Amino acid sequence: MSNAMTKEKRKEPRVHIVKREPLVWYKAMGIRVLAILLALVVCGIITTITTGVNPINVYGSMISGAFGSTRKMWITLQNTSILLLIALALTPAFKMKFWNIGGEGQVLIGGLASAVCMIRLEGKVPNAVMILCMIVASLAAGMVWGLIPALFKAKWNTNETLSTLMMNYIATQLVAFFVILEEVPKGSGKIGIINQNSNSGWLPQLFGSKYLLTIAVAVIITLFMAVYLRYSKHGYEINVVGESENTARYVGIKVEKVIIRTMMLSGAICGLAGLLLVGGINHTITTTIAGGEGFTAVLVSWMSKFNPFTMILSSILIVFMERGAGEISTNFGLNHSYSDILTGIILFFIIGCEFFIAYKVHSGKKTGKEEA
Repeated sequence: MSNAMTKEKRKEPRVHIVKREPLVWYKAMGIRVLAILLALVVCGIITTITTGVNPINVYGSMISGAFGSTRKMWITLQNTSILLLIALALTPAFKMKFWNIGGEGQVLIGGLASAVCMIRLEGKVPNAVMILCMIVASLAAGMVWGLIPALFKAKWNTNETLSTLMMNYIATQLVAFFVILEEVPKGSGKIGIINQNSNSGWLPQLFGSKYLLTIAVAVIITLFMAVYLRYSKHGYEINVVGESENTARYVGIKVEKVIIRTMMLSGAICGLAGLLLVGGINHTITTTIAGGEGFTAVLVSWMSKFNPFTMILSSILIVFMERGAGEISTNFGLNHSYSDILTGIILFFIIGCEFFIAYKVHSGKKTGKEEA
């Protein structure tokens, strides 16, 4: 008996990982800030060793690239708004544990619907009517693109990750087909600025600023999503379905209906982002107009624990690093891959710190409470 107990004692690990009680918000925020500071230190050391460049200058260039002038600041906020919109669109599906990886395609198809309206309706209807058609078409196109995988999931329990991902490729090819169909001039492989002379279908500017409309829409959708997820009946149903579909069915929630409704909402908001990109920002359509933000938004949503207000900070951080990366390449002759490395290290620390928010590490023997 004594030998058995001795062996058992030897096998017991010296380090134990224990789940924490939920931390108060300021302690959790402190851990995240510390993680970012540590990431900056690590990036500075790596930069000094590999390039010999002063890391302070590198960080200064990143700040300059994102906020170095009034125009740069507005562009950063505008890009943040688009990323935030897509992250908000994906969040209801994620809370329902429907893994919607199709944000990129839903944005593209919404943008394509806007571009079709701008080209086909030019000179045929008043500008206000055209813009109204663009809004309806973009929202409807995004809804349909979200509805298709939702129907397959609800009716036949297909894998939504694969189906939404495949819808991205279909949307990309549809945009590519349309670009070739409408390319100007023929053989150029691009459409160029749509309605450049008449500005038909160009979304209106708020207070004379071409950036404010996108920002204002993002603020409104953020407030809507915060209320919708936390206080509405639909938000409650999304949470219950996400916790357990069986429990949801037991309490009388129609799971299939919730899946379809939620994905239509996600698709509509992504379609709205496509409308803003085509009608309000770029005034053209390309296969890369979403810029991969449909995938980046997945990271924003998860990093923020599906909290719409926290997503604002996460979106600003991501866009800041993206825009700062370009400035590094220009100022120090470092290619974009190097700035991506720095971005990856910072994101690794930010994501990794969530472990220390959710768990704590104990060394030595477990207490009786922990063993229980």
